[in-house]
Amino acid sequence: MRLLPSLVLRFVGVAILCLIVTSAWVLFDAHRSIQSQAAASADRVVRVLQSHVWLGSAHAAAKLASPNWQTAATIREIAPAICVSFLPLGEEPRRLCSGWAGYRDTAPRWFEAFYDTVFGQSVPVSRPLIIQRKEAGVVVASPAPEAAMRQAWHEVGLATGAVFATVIGFSILAFLILGHALRPGLTIIRCLKDLGSGRTDVRLPHIGATEFRLIAEAVKDLGDQLTRTNAERLQLMRQLLQIQEDERRLLARELHDEFGQCLTATSALAASIEIGASDRQDLASDAEAIGKIASRMMGTLRSALSRLRPPDFDEIGLKASLDQLINNWNNKVQPRTTFSLSVRGNVSVIPRSAALNIYRIVQECLTNAVRHGTPTCIKVGLTRCDNLGNEVTVVVEDDGGGDPARLASASGFGILGIRERVAALGGQLAIARAEGGVRIAAMIPVDAETTCEAV
Repeated sequence: MRLLPSLVLRFVGVAILCLIVTSAWVLFDAHRSIQSQAAASADRVVRVLQSHVWLGSAHAAAKLASPNWQTAATIREIAPAICVSFLPLGEEPRRLCSGWAGYRDTAPRWFEAFYDTVFGQSVPVSRPLIIQRKEAGVVVASPAPEAAMRQAWHEVGLATGAVFATVIGFSILAFLILGHALRPGLTIIRCLKDLGSGRTDVRLPHIGATEFRLIAEAVKDLGDQLTRTNAERLQLMRQLLQIQEDERRLLARELHDEFGQCLTATSALAASIEIGASDRQDLASDAEAIGKIASRMMGTLRSALSRLRPPDFDEIGLKASLDQLINNWNNKVQPRTTFSLSVRGNVSVIPRSAALNIYRIVQECLTNAVRHGTPTCIKVGLTRCDNLGNEVTVVVEDDGGGDPARLASASGFGILGIRERVAALGGQLAIARAEGGVRIAAMIPVDAETTCEAV
């Protein structure tokens, strides 16, 4: 879950907890208030009754001045939702209830069940009526059950509504305030994604919050470190590629000078033995077989040398080298696969080092297409347009099937070597789906100082 909704939900959870605690406190306070009102009503009614006493004989039982005690003065002393009963000695009880028309909303059944479960039945409050130091009766005050329920529900509803409205208001304010405070986080995320995609020049704008400002400084330091690391890595990659080419050139020379001469000598010796052994048919057959084997090995050696020895771009140029490469592939795998080359723009200003890497990229793409697929047509395109600046686009497209997503994430030496060469030249590599196969495109920046094409 995103940070902003998570924080808002936590805030709402705390607010709901506060709402529950507030509702419980209001409910208990309402119950306590009702009990307190019952006790206060009983005390006030006792004082009212004592003020209506007619003082007769000291030995006689105390009598009320008026047999009718249910007067307006008595009702005024009884709190709303409270019923008061007067029990004179030796007489029938008399009951008087105050009005509670202000609580019109009936409490729901679940609230009544909850209220009865928590508090049970209300405990009546009794007060003795003392007249002339003698007990003349008892005054009992108790909340009217339905009225008490409605009063408690009314007070809880008011408190809950007020707290709920407060929670909603604070939630909206929290969302707006936190959203504004966390907005720099989105900018930081975008910058980190740019860093992950290879951009090292991203910088965060000025941020007021100290924490985010520290993060921005850390992102800047990370970008600078990545810039230095990438520069060092590219320099090391160029050196490794140059060492690789030197090793290939040395290996090709050794194979040509040593192994090639041995194969030539073997072929000549086999031919000499075959001619001199005209009277020995078995020996002539063996010499002929040796010659054929040496011829096949010589063909294999020439193929290996063509892959190891880079073309001399100063003499024949990049386009002619690629033409030669395409012709070699056509002669090798026709008629199963057809290779074609398309060159657009002036490629004569490509430096020799870049031209050699472009040649190796095309060479590796052709090898991968034939080795891992069943193509019938492979197209190679080399484009250098003046309006694109000093950039060369190399495209190799085949119809041999294959999954571009799997190829893009592959860790084989072929794709890895292409990636390394493109990265060493500061270019970009894209692997996508073509019609019936895979399309590999590399955009390589080049320098126009040194030409590679023979003129």
